[in-house]
Amino acid sequence: MCGFDKEKGPGRLMKKGLTLIVVGHVNFILSAIVHGSVLRHISKPSTEISTEYTVSNIISVTSGLLSIASGIVAILVSRNITNWKLHIGLLVSSCVNALLSLACLVGLLLAISLTISGDGDSLMKGCNSTHMPINARSPVIVNCPFDATRIYDTTLALWFSCAGFSAVEVGLSVWCFVVGLTLRGIGSCGHTYIREQLEEEALALGGKTDPGHATQGQRLIRHHSSNA
Repeated sequence: MCGFDKEKGPGRLMKKGLTLIVVGHVNFILSAIVHGSVLRHISKPSTEISTEYTVSNIISVTSGLLSIASGIVAILVSRNITNWKLHIGLLVSSCVNALLSLACLVGLLLAISLTISGDGDSLMKGCNSTHMPINARSPVIVNCPFDATRIYDTTLALWFSCAGFSAVEVGLSVWCFVVGLTLRGIGSCGHTYIREQLEEEALALGGKTDPGHATQGQRLIRHHSSNA
């Protein structure tokens, strides 16, 4: 990360932002399919229907939307690399998105574990209890208010895909968060960026600007030097 510079850094940040947007869209669509269509019968609290997946359902969709927003902020920062307000926005959005995506990943892994350990029994809570099959993969036809055909395999396949995309969102969000710290001159990477990358720009513009008006790079360098 300390290799982030003003020439290649913005381009890399833009690519990460675009990747976040794409991954966020895909994850949102998959989450909407699995939680809004396949598992809609277990997403509604009821005395007869399992609610163990309700929290992960909401977090999954929200994580996809926030990843899209974080990607947009990252692209804006790459186009306005000296705007400190966008730096703060990048720090906040990437931090929140990393935490939410991590919570989504943990929730999905927990849901997958519970489903596999119980042979999918929780997926069949809304069916006739008298004729309920041993597990959700049983070919026995039961009286269900929903279509139970291949619900076990479909649910796990979508959950594993969502978990993978959530892991990617965590990695990209952490990367963007570190870039935000670097742009604000925080940490050893930030010190390297401010002193070695913005100093040249500040000195080059120093003779062309009003002495009473300091550039963003000059302000950061002075602030960094005073705290050294």
